[in-house]
Amino acid sequence: MWNPDPKSLPDWIEHAYELLAARIDGRRGGFPRERAYELLLADEGFVDEPADVRYAVDHLLNQGWLYEADGELRITDPEH
Repeated sequence: MWNPDPKSLPDWIEHAYELLAARIDGRRGGFPRERAYELLLADEGFVDEPADVRYAVDHLLNQGWLYEADGELRITDPEH
């Protein structure tokens, strides 16, 4: 389940969430995982290892911060 406490995520994964959430329009849907990977890898302030990017997205999904519907990642918090 989504936890609004920012301390519930490691800082670098919280940063990944912030980067992705800023680009996901909760009303219109999201984007595929591959696009999330591209966005994170393209950000200069984020890690540049593909395995770390995949881990961050998987962690966000497993912890309920993101969910996947119709092949697109979406944020769990509809108010974001």
